[in-house]
Amino acid sequence: MAWGFMEVPPLLSVFAWLTHLFGDGFYWIKFWPSLFGALTFIITGKIILSLGGKSFALILAFLSFVLSGYLRVHYLFQPNFLEIFFWTMIAFSIIRYIQTTQNKWLYIFGISVGLGMMSKYSVAFFVTAILIGLLITKQRKIFTNKHFYYASLIALIIFLPNFVWQYNLHFPVVYHMKELQRTQLQYVSPVTFLVEQFTMQLPVFFIWLAGLLFVSFSSNAAPWRFLGWSYIIVLVLLLLGHGKGYYALGAYPVLYAFGSFYLEKLTSVRFKIWRYAFVIVSFLWSPIFVPIAIPIFIPEKLNAFYKKTHAEKTGALKWEDGKNHPLPQDFADMLSWEEMAKKMSKAYNTLDSNEKRMAILFCDNYGQAGAVNFYSPKYNLPQAYSDNASFLYWIPDSFHFDNLVLLTDDKNEMQHAFIKNFTSAVLFDSITTPYAREKGDLILVLKNGNADFKKMMIEKLEKDKRKTRMN
Repeated sequence: MAWGFMEVPPLLSVFAWLTHLFGDGFYWIKFWPSLFGALTFIITGKIILSLGGKSFALILAFLSFVLSGYLRVHYLFQPNFLEIFFWTMIAFSIIRYIQTTQNKWLYIFGISVGLGMMSKYSVAFFVTAILIGLLITKQRKIFTNKHFYYASLIALIIFLPNFVWQYNLHFPVVYHMKELQRTQLQYVSPVTFLVEQFTMQLPVFFIWLAGLLFVSFSSNAAPWRFLGWSYIIVLVLLLLGHGKGYYALGAYPVLYAFGSFYLEKLTSVRFKIWRYAFVIVSFLWSPIFVPIAIPIFIPEKLNAFYKKTHAEKTGALKWEDGKNHPLPQDFADMLSWEEMAKKMSKAYNTLDSNEKRMAILFCDNYGQAGAVNFYSPKYNLPQAYSDNASFLYWIPDSFHFDNLVLLTDDKNEMQHAFIKNFTSAVLFDSITTPYAREKGDLILVLKNGNADFKKMMIEKLEKDKRKTRMN
C-alpha cells in the first residue's frame, strides 16, 4: 500500500482494497460509508447518554442523520465518511475526559487524531479549533496533564508514515490545494458557504442550532463552552480557506447531540406538544430533501423532480464550476463508467496484435482512468494511464508506445497541433450517457506517433511531476 496520494491520506484505500478483495460489488462499495455512518450515530448517541439524555433525544439525533447531508455522505464512498467519524470521536473523547478525568480518553483522543489525519487533512482544522477552544476556556487545564502530550505523540506516530511520504515527494498536497483553489474553491463565496450550513441540513437545522446556543450561552453548559468556540473557529478557518459547505459537516454531530439533549430537557415538563412538532416538521421536508440527498429515482425522473421543485435555488445542482446542471455533481459522476470502458475496449480492439503491443490507453482525468480500470477485467483492457491527480505518480518513468487510445474531455482535441505527429488519427466515438458528467467526452485512436510526440509527452510528464513539488 502507498502511504499517501496527492489528494488524500491513505486510510480510505484500505477500505477500497477490502472492497476489491470482496469482489468490488455494489454492496461493499456502499457498506463502508453506511457502517461508519452508523458508528457516528452511535457515538453521537453515547454523547447524549453521557449527558443524561433519554429516548426522545436519541430520536432527534437519529433524524439528524437520516434527514440531513449525512444521508449523502454515508451513501458515497469518499473520505468524508471517515473524516466525520473521527471529528466526532475527537469531540467525544474530550467530552468523556472532562466528565470522568480518566486518562484513557486522552489516548483515545490521540488515536482518533492520528487516524483522522490519515483519512483527510481537514481533520487538522477541527483539531486546531478544539485546541483553541480548550485554551480560551476553563478546560485549558487539560494542557497541564502529561498524558495529553503522550497521546499527542501517539497521534504523530500514526500520522508519521503519510507525512514522510509527503516529504519524500516534496508535499504534493500543497500543489493539489493550489489547483483546488484555482479550479474549484474560487467559486465558493462566504455567503454561499454559510447558507449551505443550513440548506444541507434544512429539515433538522434547528437541532444543531439549539446545540450551538446551549453550549455557547447556557449556564448549565459551562464545561462545554469550548465546543461553541470550536465550531466558530472551524467555520472561520474554512471560510479563510474558501472551503466548500460540506467541509464543515464533521463539526455537527456533537452539536446535534447537545441540541437533542437540550430540546428534550426543554420539553420534558412543559411544551411537550413541541416534541410532536419537531418530528412532524422534520418529516414534512423529507419528500423534497431526500431525493436531493440520495438518488432514489432514475436520472430522468430526478431531473424532472428538480425542475418541478426548483432545486437549483438550494444550490444542490451547482457543480464545482459554479454553474447549475441537471443533476447534482455527485450523481452525474456515477454515470457512464461502463460506457467509457466498453467504448475504449472497442477502440482498442480496432488495433491488430502488433499495434496493441505498442499501444497505451490514456485518459484526461482520474475519473475517466478510474472508470476504465475498474471495468478493465470485464473488457480485457490493459491499464489506463492519466497525468491527472495521483494517476500521475503511477505512470512508469519510461515506457514505449507507438499508438494511443485517448479518452478526452476536450471537444477540440482533433484540432490540436500534436495530432499531426501521428500517421493516423480517428475520432472513434463519444460518451453519450444522458446526464453523465462525462457526456460528450471523445475517444480517439492515434497510430504511429513520431519521435517528436514521444519526446513531447515524456517532457510534459516530467514537467507535471515537477509542478507537484513544493518549492
